Amino acid sequence: MVNKKVVARLSSYRTALIRFHELGFVKVFSDTLAEAVGATSAQVRKDFSLFGISGNKKGGYQTDVLIEKLQSLLGKDRVQPVLIVGIGNIGTALLKYRGFEDEGIRIVAGFDLDPTKVNRKLKVPILPADEMPDFIREQRVTIGIIAVPDAAAQAVCDTLVAAGIRGILNFAPIVLRAEEGVVVNNVNLQNELENVIYFVNTLAKQIKGK
Repeated sequence: MVNKKVVARLSSYRTALIRFHELGFVKVFSDTLAEAVGATSAQVRKDFSLFGISGNKKGGYQTDVLIEKLQSLLGKDRVQPVLIVGIGNIGTALLKYRGFEDEGIRIVAGFDLDPTKVNRKLKVPILPADEMPDFIREQRVTIGIIAVPDAAAQAVCDTLVAAGIRGILNFAPIVLRAEEGVVVNNVNLQNELENVIYFVNTLAKQIKGK
């Protein structure tokens, strides 16, 4: 299976290509694309070769054709229904984020244990947590976002997987376990921020020491 770093780069390539296309680029070369995403031209060609994508050494890649191929690989050629579990600060922010729609991602529902948060009349309804398994099966949703406290995250993950969810983006500060065949991407915002703080402080010390 292709690792997550390659997929992340494909997403970056796609974003850069769309920008190039909007600027009128009919063709793009690997070195131009590499510069736009902070990679090397060899890395670009290697990544594309994993998916049978090849360009012309002299002519480069056809921008529109390459965008279309990446759209298909990343599932952007169809609408992806996604649900959110946990309508706290993070869950609410994700529900309100309109950028998903532009990328072919449709948040179809939110779920929460708190009955005061339930509202079936919203554009994206917030439903009771106990209705989640039936909703997943009936709507054939395969991707879920977990934004619940860490103590509840694994139980939510197990419920989602049992109901048919195959991909999970987890914002709870805990590494989740799931059966083989289920993709779990753990996003720990605190760890990410601490990582940034560490390198900022380290660079500051290096500059000060010069």
